[in-house]
Amino acid sequence: MLHRWATASLARSATNRGQCLRRISRQLQERGLSNITRALHAPYRRSATSASSRHGLRSQWQPQRQQFCNRLSLRPNSSKTTPPLPSRISRLFYRSLTFTGFFVLTAGGFVVLFFVYDASTYREDLSYQDIPVSEAALTPERGGPKNLPIAACHIDDDDSVEKTQQKDKPKLVVLGSGWGSVALLKTLNPGDYHVTVVSDVNYFLFTPMLPSATVGTLELRSLVEPIRRIVARLRGHFLKASAESVDFSSKLVELSQIDANGQKKNFYLPYDKLVIGVGSTSNTHGVKGLEHCHFLKSIDDARQIKNHILHNLERACLPTTADEERRRLLSFVVCGGGPTGVEFAAEMFDMLNEDLTKYFPKILRNEISVHLIQSRGHILNTYDEALSKYAEERFSHEMVDVLTGSRVKEVQSDKILFTQKNEEGETVTKELPMGFCLWSTGVSQTPFCLNLSSNLPVQHNKHALETDTHLRLIGAPLGSVYAVGDCSTVQNNVADHILTFLRTIAWEKGRDPEKVHLTFKEWRDVANRIKRRFPQAGDHLRRLDRLFEQYDEDKSGTLDFGELHELLRQIDSKLTSLPATAQRAHQQGQYLGRKFNKMAQIAPGLSVNEVDYGDLDEAVYKAFEYRHLGNLAYVGNAAVFDIGNGMGFSGGLLAVYIWRSVYFAQSVSLRTRILLAMDWSKRALFGRGE
Repeated sequence: MLHRWATASLARSATNRGQCLRRISRQLQERGLSNITRALHAPYRRSATSASSRHGLRSQWQPQRQQFCNRLSLRPNSSKTTPPLPSRISRLFYRSLTFTGFFVLTAGGFVVLFFVYDASTYREDLSYQDIPVSEAALTPERGGPKNLPIAACHIDDDDSVEKTQQKDKPKLVVLGSGWGSVALLKTLNPGDYHVTVVSDVNYFLFTPMLPSATVGTLELRSLVEPIRRIVARLRGHFLKASAESVDFSSKLVELSQIDANGQKKNFYLPYDKLVIGVGSTSNTHGVKGLEHCHFLKSIDDARQIKNHILHNLERACLPTTADEERRRLLSFVVCGGGPTGVEFAAEMFDMLNEDLTKYFPKILRNEISVHLIQSRGHILNTYDEALSKYAEERFSHEMVDVLTGSRVKEVQSDKILFTQKNEEGETVTKELPMGFCLWSTGVSQTPFCLNLSSNLPVQHNKHALETDTHLRLIGAPLGSVYAVGDCSTVQNNVADHILTFLRTIAWEKGRDPEKVHLTFKEWRDVANRIKRRFPQAGDHLRRLDRLFEQYDEDKSGTLDFGELHELLRQIDSKLTSLPATAQRAHQQGQYLGRKFNKMAQIAPGLSVNEVDYGDLDEAVYKAFEYRHLGNLAYVGNAAVFDIGNGMGFSGGLLAVYIWRSVYFAQSVSLRTRILLAMDWSKRALFGRGE
């Protein structure tokens, strides 16, 4: 220890050498080496002697100093000149080489590790093995109203011990593989239910980014996640089939499949709980000629649009194509000014403006036209008006023709007929040549939902299935059938439940509910019940004192039945339907997942007491409350954000990066996030794909 300390001390600069020697002296005196201390200090002591005397003293003590240095393995100070330090540029160069070498070695190590991992993913051994399969799964029994096969067991029920243990769990059947269904599956606890997902496609589609896939900004596979991979977490099952109808009394869902011969085969699937999330179809609005249009609801639609665009561009390059025909081929029309139509028009323009001239004749860029037909006064009419105007100004700058206040009358193979009011207010019919048309004008019910509504007399909505605030399908047996996503709408009929809210107060007073007069305290209790039953009405029940004073027409200090009914009816008129967006479907799926988890926790206690848990939604969980988190839209190298309550912002590329970040975070898996990042990087480096 003394050796190391002395070495470090004597290596310091000459200005601090005296202090270093004093420290060493104290250490040596503590160890009884005072004679060596004198040898150290002798050369540096000042005296009145002459230079020759000092030289003699230095020579006298030099042997002892050398002996001390030898004992400490130190070399005396050299009289040679200290070599100059390397320059700053040299140090920077050597450090750069060091960091470069470290980076190369690290990257090489990762590459080697990746190849080692990749080699471990290949299998040489055979993966099949003998497994038990239930006879009921191979030859299902027939039954039900139509005497069809009943798939009470699946062929993979015994693939593992965990799956075998779930055979006796409550059967949860999920129809559809959209946002609501996937959010439900990702929220459920494994092992609580025997889960079966039924869908006509075997993947989940990230629909908000679908317009980007039509022009090659993103690859199609970057937007899909295999549904079997999501179901595997729950050790569930998947059937690629279409839902036809539901027999509520027998708790059977009728499904259909196409066999190898192209024949339609129907069978039943039993359930204890059924979740309907089949989505919606495009609303035609009774317009003729939509067979000449494209829709944007699936991967197949995106692939067909992509091929059609390339086909038109290639035909426009042929020398046999006339000028008028070329302009028609290069006329791209979008019907619908909602988020899907606006984002597709923006992606189309970006592709034509940024990538077309690199590989196609430049005359095509001069003759291409993009048109957006909107029946309302503004595009993005559900957004804040300032954001809608910003999007219109952006399109005007990019030479995208926005036709507001226009209604499509008919679509023909080579043109579109639409009506528009002239300056005199008269409705006139105009023609627009087109080589491509996208129809994106709202949503409508699927044939399955229409069939379901026709069998439930209490279903009056023509656009979606009506549910209560617990997402239970109205008209179905309580607590067994639910609906989420675009196929459903939450019924907000506060006034129709006035007797329910007054029943407890009327019972306490021993009077007829229709003859009860509410004091302000009782009105406050009723308002709290309304908020619990209809959470969306909470925004309109903030100032209870003002409402009480406003609707107390006779100024009696109480609210009678008629006054309360009018108050609730006015609240009903202010409540709007929830938006048919992925955001709402995702929240509904998470809500059902959490509620089903809660039901599974209390199920053992209910079974012991022989209590039916199917109608206990209100007892075990609160009503669904939608929380609007804002709307996003891409408008061509720019984006708009509508946060709500008049708040929002828009911008250029910075807003685009934020828009990408939001959807990147919402992506369903790590795999799709990596693919999205790779696609955006490829667009920047190599342009859009073909």
